[in-house]
Amino acid sequence: MGFSMKKMILAAAMLATAASAFAADMPLKAVKGPPPASFDPWDIAFGGAVMNDYVFRGITQSNHNPSVAAYFEPRYNLTKDLQFYIGTSVESISFANRAAAEVDVYGGVRPTFGALALDLGLWGYLYPGGQCQEGFPGGVAVCPPGSPLALGPDFTQIKKDLSFFEGYAKVNWTINDTFAVGANEFYTPSFLNSEAWGDYASIAARAAAPTKWFGSSGIGGYLSGEFGRQWFGTTDAFYRVTAAPVGIPYPSYNTWNIGVGFTYKVFTLDLRYSDTNLSKGNCAALTSAFDANIPGNVTAINPNGFGSNWCGAVGIVKLSADLTAMTNLK
Repeated sequence: MGFSMKKMILAAAMLATAASAFAADMPLKAVKGPPPASFDPWDIAFGGAVMNDYVFRGITQSNHNPSVAAYFEPRYNLTKDLQFYIGTSVESISFANRAAAEVDVYGGVRPTFGALALDLGLWGYLYPGGQCQEGFPGGVAVCPPGSPLALGPDFTQIKKDLSFFEGYAKVNWTINDTFAVGANEFYTPSFLNSEAWGDYASIAARAAAPTKWFGSSGIGGYLSGEFGRQWFGTTDAFYRVTAAPVGIPYPSYNTWNIGVGFTYKVFTLDLRYSDTNLSKGNCAALTSAFDANIPGNVTAINPNGFGSNWCGAVGIVKLSADLTAMTNLK
């Protein structure tokens, strides 16, 4: 083989080696791909609901009448696993002090650790437009002069301002695509501005319906339930009876609910049963229900014995819509 032939073979080998190296590098560049889209940390959640009864921890807030609600919640995602938020919501109510709306303001943080999600924050409940109602036996005037008196058959009293706040902690564990369980804890130093501390704890579970049940219709379904207990301390002297002249010990109670829901796009239809173990007499004393008129329900904190059905079994039908700006308004 001549010298020139050897040079040609050597050159060909060098080209083959270079081509092989270039080909080996190509998959790495292909996997790398284009730069990822920029991360937008801001989002806004908002929505509303209509329901036949607004029930809060087993007790109607709307005197078993229909209610409407709306909320608005800006969010800031520091990372995909850490969200800060503030929000406000409004619900129509029928309260014992004649307040016509509940206005909530809240804020907190939601850290996520894989399947475990936490929610920690503060929640304020405001009840504008309330009036002091006083019907204590013997006519003891605790409302300011000129305030309307509600001398109903239950002889209950309630303050003009019922606003209060709670600190809360929630945890949710998503077991798989079907099952999730959670626990909640709320605490306030003065429930409904009564000076009685309140502590609410509950456990909850949710099971999603198999997607094959609804085929390609876009409808989803779930079964969910919650069991909770509300503990209370003793009120200030505004709320009093003869046996407890410096304040009444609010009755602690259990509450539970179970229901099914159906989802379609941003809409949810929830059908739920809710109940408590509060007696009608203690219910009237706890809520100061203005229509307490069921006789024969004497308790230690309700010596007049007129009971209320505000805390009993009830069926709830709720249609809601929930949206986020990043998902629904693009």
